[in-house]
Amino acid sequence: MKRKWKILILVGALVTIGAAVYAGTVYSRRGIVTVQRGRVVRQDLVSLVTASGEIKPRNYINIGANAQGQIMELLVKEGDRVAKGQLLARLESVQPEANVNASRAELSTAEAESSAMEAAVNAADQNIRLLQAVIDRAKAEVQRAELDFKRSEQLFNEKLVARQEFEQRKAVYDAQLATVREAEARLVQARAQRQQTAAQLAATQKRIAQSRAVLTRVSDMLRKHNSYAPLDGVVTNLPVRVGETVVPGIQNSAASTIMTIADMSLITAELKVDETDIVNVKLDQVADVTMDAMPNRTFKGHVIEIGNTAILRSTGLAASQSNISSQEAKDFKVVIALHDPPEEIRPGLSCTGKITTATRQSVLSIPLQALTIRQKGDLEPKPKGKAAEAPMDPRVEKARKEELQGVFVIAGDKAEFRKVETGITGATDIEVTGGLKEGDQIVTGSYQVIRTIKNEARIKVDNKIAGKKA
Repeated sequence: MKRKWKILILVGALVTIGAAVYAGTVYSRRGIVTVQRGRVVRQDLVSLVTASGEIKPRNYINIGANAQGQIMELLVKEGDRVAKGQLLARLESVQPEANVNASRAELSTAEAESSAMEAAVNAADQNIRLLQAVIDRAKAEVQRAELDFKRSEQLFNEKLVARQEFEQRKAVYDAQLATVREAEARLVQARAQRQQTAAQLAATQKRIAQSRAVLTRVSDMLRKHNSYAPLDGVVTNLPVRVGETVVPGIQNSAASTIMTIADMSLITAELKVDETDIVNVKLDQVADVTMDAMPNRTFKGHVIEIGNTAILRSTGLAASQSNISSQEAKDFKVVIALHDPPEEIRPGLSCTGKITTATRQSVLSIPLQALTIRQKGDLEPKPKGKAAEAPMDPRVEKARKEELQGVFVIAGDKAEFRKVETGITGATDIEVTGGLKEGDQIVTGSYQVIRTIKNEARIKVDNKIAGKKA
């Protein structure tokens, strides 16, 4: 019996001692935070901006209707390659063709009249030259007849010739003068007639110019009843059929678009980059593009365009054109030219682009999750006693609210906050440009611990927890 009591007393004593040891251990570990540990290491870092978008040709044109009419003929189908200037579709054009034919007939008539007028003017010029020659010859005859008359008159006065001969030579002289006056009158008449014909020719030539202008106008109207390819490319959209009626109207409306032609010589990936990343994107930066339709394939490219207008993520409209709150998330358009696109690529394919914005060789780096923010006042000891009750200077209070970026460095069994300066950001690590040195041990987890741990808190390192979570 005594032995039984001795055993019970011994067991009770052992339990009491164990409880006391456990309580002491728990009390000694009060306030200790379990953390995961990492090191500051040197490695190569690549900063990437990742964004999604779609494949688009660099240049594409919607072929719209320039005139109202029924589609009589479609000469291409979707997927066909076309050359610049190629006829694509014909619309009903009875009236425009009739106008063109009438204008051509009127122009032909005017040109025929002009040719006749030109011939008449040339004939008048020739007649004028002939009359001028007749006048010149008649004047020469007048001079000769005048000399004979004067010589006869002298001889008549000297009683050396008969009156009959004198009067005969005088008649010849008068006849020659009359011939000259008649020829000059005919010349004046010919010149007047020539001037009238020239005026008619000028009027006819103006009619020809007017007829040509009218023909140009109606021919342009007729041409607008046909659609021609403005560039070399591929027909990517053909929403209409033969027999449908199209009308000129708003671009991209169902009633005005006949087809879309894309220039497939330069294929681009049009990405929507978040506003927080756009500042790091520059022209000519290299990029890798992947497409959902072509898994396990990556295509190289480079940035050729960066948009300057913010686009609302919810509506796709420019922020300046929307009345929605400016606090909404926004994107910016970035265009990447693909270097060697495959033949089977199609506009509209979904894609993802990774733009390399910066690279660093052998730089100090830490895991991204180790970086945290603390207010300056949280790192300083809090005042006690009357100092804690006294009102704080606003400038001091503002200084205490200053946010500092840093990490918690492991110093023995404590975690000390240290301000750091950073550079580029990689996929999982960030460059450190100041505040740490290679080999420093820092707190890297867990996420909740890094957000809540206090400066100079007592810690216990246990990286197995991170391994279990992974």
